[in-house]
Amino acid sequence: MSISLVQKYNVPGPRYTSYPTVPYWDETSFSAAKWKQTLVQSFAESNAAEGISLYIHLPFCESLCTFCGCHKRITKRHEVEHPYIKAVLKEWQLYCELLPEKPIIKEIHLGGGTPTFFSPENLEQLIKGILNRAKIAADYEFSFEGHPNNTTRTHLEVLYTLGFRRVSFGVQDYSEKVQTAIHRIQPFHNVAKVTFWAREIGYTSISHDLVFGLPFQTLENVIDTIEKTNSLSPDRLAFYSYAHVPWIKGNGQRGFKDDDVPKDDAKRLLYEEGKKLLAQKGYHEIGMDHFALETDSMYKAFKENKLHRNFMGYTASKTKLMIGLGVSSISDSWYAFAQNEKELETYYARLNQNELPVFRGHVLTQEDLIIRQHILNLMCQFNTSWKKKESYFCHLPIVLSQLTEMENDGLIILTPHTLTVTEKGKPFVRNICMAFDLRLKRNAPKTQLFSMTV
Repeated sequence: MSISLVQKYNVPGPRYTSYPTVPYWDETSFSAAKWKQTLVQSFAESNAAEGISLYIHLPFCESLCTFCGCHKRITKRHEVEHPYIKAVLKEWQLYCELLPEKPIIKEIHLGGGTPTFFSPENLEQLIKGILNRAKIAADYEFSFEGHPNNTTRTHLEVLYTLGFRRVSFGVQDYSEKVQTAIHRIQPFHNVAKVTFWAREIGYTSISHDLVFGLPFQTLENVIDTIEKTNSLSPDRLAFYSYAHVPWIKGNGQRGFKDDDVPKDDAKRLLYEEGKKLLAQKGYHEIGMDHFALETDSMYKAFKENKLHRNFMGYTASKTKLMIGLGVSSISDSWYAFAQNEKELETYYARLNQNELPVFRGHVLTQEDLIIRQHILNLMCQFNTSWKKKESYFCHLPIVLSQLTEMENDGLIILTPHTLTVTEKGKPFVRNICMAFDLRLKRNAPKTQLFSMTV
């Protein structure tokens, strides 16, 4: 890869788990009433055909990992578990009361925070409480994020009994120096143990999350981490860029100096060399920064153009309606986004008043909907098309004219009706999506909002 390309295109940019991105939501035109209206509309259009997805945010962690950009509450007091589960089930009840019939659940994902902070018994209570008010789709997929240090065999067995078949373990990097800097100490044998347990119990998709660009991380560290990962053969993995955003996360990302974080070409080299090692093991690059073996459902979804991306990241199936439960969770009706209260006490107070704890959101315009689909196409399939009338928008010629330089650099191939990202262009897919981001163009940020794109 040309060094000049990395330097040229490594600018702050969104990760595009949504469009519009959260900083560009039009909160003035949003209301709880509008959110409920789009929720019911989306449910009517999609429940019987494809079911709905649930994302459940479990925010508690016993210690702070300084690489993390997630919304969390640090505590060692496990008595917080029961009232939180009670609140989430109350929120689910309020949603079910809005829906005209029983929801059919296609996906459940438990994220955090640390879902395995919760005891197996409390997680069982949570999932059974959710399923008591729903039906399960025939092709459902339940998944959760597990911390290798506190995921027990009982966690894995209980969730397997409840229908979970996919688990993701956060690894990040195996270097002791890097682990110390990010305050995430977990030896390889802990990861190996939970991976072997999951496989033995019968989980069909085991994932590891790796991060490149962490403080003090060297090429030798990445090679060692990838080789250890390859020895465990997870079915899929994420190998994503560390988002250094200390201006957003405050002290959580100030445990090291900015100069300790790899940048530009040095950072990108970590990914490229890691990708080579993964390819030798049979992993295929899927979307942006994700890899899967040919036997995994994510690879099959990618090959069949069914890969989807939302606030849970990449998923092997798409539902129009995704309801987020729990503090700070974001819901997506396709026509609107809605985010829950970020403060736990306010979240509880809203539910005690029998209110959905939504505090902000965005209703998508027709232009938003079209651009959202183009960005989804690029992020999931590395191509998009405006052959069909419904895929065209009036500012498209301006967008295409601004892609000329990327075309000249060999990052994309343009035809009169299509755009295809080349192999050379895949590291810059976020930059390519930014060309379509009219809300970003119309209101360029005065301060840095996003992490670097490469």
